[in-house]
Amino acid sequence: MNFDFEFMFRIVPIMLRYSTVTLKLSFLAILLGLTISLFIAIVITAKVPILSKIFKVYISFFRGTPLMAQLFCFYFGILPLLSKFVLKVSSFQAALVILSLASSAYMAESLRAAISSIHRGQMEAAQSIGMTYMQAMIRIILPQAIKVAIPTLFSSFINIVKDTSLVFAIGVKEMMATAQLEGASGYRYLEAYVCVLFVYWGITSIMGLAQKRIEIRLGKSVGETL
Repeated sequence: MNFDFEFMFRIVPIMLRYSTVTLKLSFLAILLGLTISLFIAIVITAKVPILSKIFKVYISFFRGTPLMAQLFCFYFGILPLLSKFVLKVSSFQAALVILSLASSAYMAESLRAAISSIHRGQMEAAQSIGMTYMQAMIRIILPQAIKVAIPTLFSSFINIVKDTSLVFAIGVKEMMATAQLEGASGYRYLEAYVCVLFVYWGITSIMGLAQKRIEIRLGKSVGETL
C-alpha cells in the first residue's frame, strides 16, 4: 500500500484540534506534579520522621512501575471501589491524577538532588540570623535549587507531554486516540501515526526552545548578581 500524503495532510487540522486536550492535560499534570514534588523534596531533605520514609516508598513505586499499568490499576481497579464513596471521576481526571503522581516522583528526585547541591552553610547562615527552616528554604535555597534543576525538570515536562499518548487506553480522546480513529476510517494507520509523531515533535521542540531561553536568562541573572 502506497503512503498517502494527501490523507496525512488532511488529518493534520484534526490532530491540531485535539492537541488542545493533550496540552491541557500536560499543563495541569505539570502544575500539580511540580507542586507535589516540591513538598516531597522538602520533606525528604528535612528528614521528617515517618513521612520522609513514606515518600521514598512513593517515589520508588511510581518510578519503578509502568505508567500504563498505573493507569489501568487506578481507572479499572481503584476508582470502581471508590465510586461508592466519592463523586464519579472522568477518564480525563483519572489520567490527570496518575500523570501528576507519576511525574511528581521524578521531579521530586530532581529537586531533592538540586537542593542537596546547595551548600549547607547557606541554610545554617540563614537560621543563624533568625530565619526558620521553611523561610530559609523558600527565600534562599529553593530559588538556587530550581535554577540547578531546570534541565532535568524540563525533561520531566517533555516526558509528561509524551506520556499523554498512553491515556487513550482509558478512554481519553486526545491525539493518539484520534490517530487511531482516523487511521481506522481508511485503513491508513501509518499515515495517521506519522502525523501524530510530527505534532508531538513540534510541541516538544517548542518546549526545548523554551528551556534554552530560560537557561540563558537564568545564566545572565546569575552573572549579573555575581
